[in-house]
Amino acid sequence: MLSYSIRRLAVSIPIVVVSSFVVFVMVATSGNPVNDLKARNPPPSPQVIHGNFGPSVNPTDNIRTEIVSRLGVTLRLVFAAMILALILAVVVGVISAVKQYSVTDYTATFFGFLFLAMPSFWLALLLKQGGIWANEKMGDQVFYTIGEQSVPAPSGAWNNFTDITGHMILPTISLALISYAAWSRYQRGSMLEVLNSDYVRLARAKGLSNRRVMVKHALRTALIPLATVTALDLAGIIGGAIITETVFQWHGMGDYLLQSIRSRDVFAVEAWLLVFAIVVILFNLIADLLYAVLDPRIRYD
Repeated sequence: MLSYSIRRLAVSIPIVVVSSFVVFVMVATSGNPVNDLKARNPPPSPQVIHGNFGPSVNPTDNIRTEIVSRLGVTLRLVFAAMILALILAVVVGVISAVKQYSVTDYTATFFGFLFLAMPSFWLALLLKQGGIWANEKMGDQVFYTIGEQSVPAPSGAWNNFTDITGHMILPTISLALISYAAWSRYQRGSMLEVLNSDYVRLARAKGLSNRRVMVKHALRTALIPLATVTALDLAGIIGGAIITETVFQWHGMGDYLLQSIRSRDVFAVEAWLLVFAIVVILFNLIADLLYAVLDPRIRYD
C-alpha cells in the first residue's frame, strides 16, 4: 500500500507543474493585465509590474491573503455538499438496486432526474426564497439566506460554530442535490451489476447472511465506480459552488473569482485556477488510494 501511494503521489507532482504552465498560458492570452496600470497618471513604478504571480491590480488587495481567507469558506461548502451527496447517493442507489422496478425505485428515479435536470442557480434561488418564506411565517430567523456567517460574528467558539453551520444549511443542500442526482444513478447501476455477479451468488449459496453479502461483498465493490465519478466531478462541484456562493452572497473563492474577472486581475485569476487545479489533483490522488482500500487487488498489482 505504501509503495502504491508513493507511485500515485509521484505521478501527481508533474501534473501540478504542467497545470501551472497551462493556467499561465490560458490566462495570459486573455489580455494584458497591466493595461489599466499603464493608463494611470502618474504611472506606476517599475516594481509594480513584474513577471511572477505579482500583486493584484487593486493596490489595496493581497492575492495570497485573499485566497487564504476565502479558500476555507469555499472548501467547507464543497466538502460538506460532497459528503451529503455521497451519503444520499449510496443510500438511494443501493435501495433502488435492491428494490429494482418497485415503487421505491421509480420514485428515486423520478427525483433523481428532476434534480439532475434542474439548473443549480434555479435550485439555489428556490431554496433561498423558501428560507425567506419560512422565516416570515415563523417570525424568526430559522434559515440563514445571506452570507457565510453573521456580521458581526457571535462571541464564543460554540456560538460561532453554530452560526457558521446555520449559514451552511441551504447552500449545502442546494449544491448536494445536484451532485446526488447523478451519483445515485451511477451507484444504482454499479450495485445492480455487482448483485448479478457470480461471486455474490456464490456468497448467498454458501449461506451467508444477506447483510454480510450486501455490505462486505457487494457494496464495497460497487463503490469503486462512484469513487471515480466523484473525483471527476469535483471540478463541476467547484463550478456549482461559484453559482451557489453568488446566490447566497458568500464571500468565498467564487466571489473572488468573479471580482477578479470583472477587474481584469489576471494575477488573481491565475492564482485561483492554480489553487483549484491542485485541489482537483489531490482529490484524484485520494480517489486512487481509495481504489486500493476498496479493492485489495489494485494495491497488490
